[in-house]
Amino acid sequence: MTSSRNVCAFLGRVLCPLLKLLAVTCVWSLSVWLVQAQTYSGMLTWHNDLARTGQNLQETLLTTTDVNSKTFGKLFSFAVDGQIFGQPLYVYNVAIPGKGTYNVIYVVTENDSVYAFDADGGNTTALWSDSFIDPGKGITPIPCADTGNACPFASVVGITGTPVIDPGSGTLYVVAATKENGAFVNRLHALDITSGAEKFGGPVQIEASVKGTGAGNNHGIVSFDAQHESQRPGLLLLNGVVYIGWASFGDVAPFHGWVLGYGATSLARMAVFNSTPNGSDGGVWQSGGAPSVDSAGNIYLITGNGTFDVNKEGTDWGDSFLRFDATLVVQDYFTPDDQAKLSKNDLDLGSGAGLLLPSQSGKFPDEIVSAGKQGLIYVVNRLNMGKFNSQKNNVIQTVRGSAGGYWSSPAYWNNMIYYSGNQDFLSQYSLSQGLLSKSPVYQAPTQFAVGSTPSVSANGTTNGIVWAIERKLKDKGVFPPEVLHAYDGTKISNELYNTSQAGTRDVLGSGITFAVPTVMNGKVYVGTGNKLDVLGLLN
Repeated sequence: MTSSRNVCAFLGRVLCPLLKLLAVTCVWSLSVWLVQAQTYSGMLTWHNDLARTGQNLQETLLTTTDVNSKTFGKLFSFAVDGQIFGQPLYVYNVAIPGKGTYNVIYVVTENDSVYAFDADGGNTTALWSDSFIDPGKGITPIPCADTGNACPFASVVGITGTPVIDPGSGTLYVVAATKENGAFVNRLHALDITSGAEKFGGPVQIEASVKGTGAGNNHGIVSFDAQHESQRPGLLLLNGVVYIGWASFGDVAPFHGWVLGYGATSLARMAVFNSTPNGSDGGVWQSGGAPSVDSAGNIYLITGNGTFDVNKEGTDWGDSFLRFDATLVVQDYFTPDDQAKLSKNDLDLGSGAGLLLPSQSGKFPDEIVSAGKQGLIYVVNRLNMGKFNSQKNNVIQTVRGSAGGYWSSPAYWNNMIYYSGNQDFLSQYSLSQGLLSKSPVYQAPTQFAVGSTPSVSANGTTNGIVWAIERKLKDKGVFPPEVLHAYDGTKISNELYNTSQAGTRDVLGSGITFAVPTVMNGKVYVGTGNKLDVLGLLN
């Protein structure tokens, strides 16, 4: 090998320093590229992906053979300080300072706390935790009594919407609601997933206003009001912007549907949408579901009952499927022909999130599926959504679903859609040429009192398991324990397991509406009241 001295002698005094500088630059550039390319993986957002399918296709440990009451059950639990509403999120191989590297499960509570736990249960205490309250200084979660209605939580409102995690920067974004010496506040926090430390100069207080004559306006300005706005939907992270949605606490006026976009690293507000600036209501509920996103970066969400006047050149979008660009300008929409009836009777269209189907082989390749409290399942063309027609619905298909309506979102796997209505059985619909079967091809054996948003684990197209949490109604003023069900994804009339089959061994905590199970790496994580229950294969 030629020595560097001989190379320098050959190239001369001018070229040699340049060669050395080039070599150093290449090494530095390579190291920077490696750092930038290092990303985290896991379940980083509500319902697993931006299409909101709810499926995890890399689950190789849980199979339809092994998930039964003899070989599967509760492994351990983690205590937390409040009810868990948001879906637990999972990240592989996180280096926790001073503690080692773990697979980590992240949990938020209505007591305004965030926890990071060892997802495998080897460490029985929190790897780190944050609390955003300080009662000694008058900073608490919002008491339910202050919302003006019976909110769906035990006593307080804190962190409700499922956070979102940026895999590149290792940042968890979460919105906390607090009452601070009489004032009501929402703040966006950006937390380091390794330590819980605040990042990017955060947190920032949520503030916004739009021009309008709608409910609660002050001299033609409608302002965001943290006392009346409930941050229920999961957060969305898209192209460096965190999108956050709000509805209300039990329809207590005045309220509106809001969606705000904040820079992921600047934490500066970048986009504002109010669904009813010249009306009222139109909340973004989605039963806790996050907005959906297609491959072109279009954002989809569905509003609840409220003022609708877009057909009369207005700006109010109650009970509508909406497609946005990144700046939250509406690009297209669909509103049912009976919107006025839906609004009058509190039959929210947006009581669940939209599921974006993979490209279909039929006439309409790009579709979104959702259903509301009326019980109709809509299949909508995302490229031409149909707008409003008082005589008919210009959509691909409507299917009469649950008579009790839906307070939940569907899941998708292997050309099947799974939907759970109120006072109904979890139903499996087949999908062919972009059309749903007109009735369920299979139904699960248990009738759920309250609809449930299912999740699916599978190894590609095999070993599909549909997981659903059954929440019981109050018994003598107390919520009984939740029941986790597992069904064969190819035929959900075949129940593989539920937590009541093993007696007291697998009893879960009591839960709250809209909880979604997280299934990762051979374990199922179920958020309940004051604890996180973890199930998996028994030794």
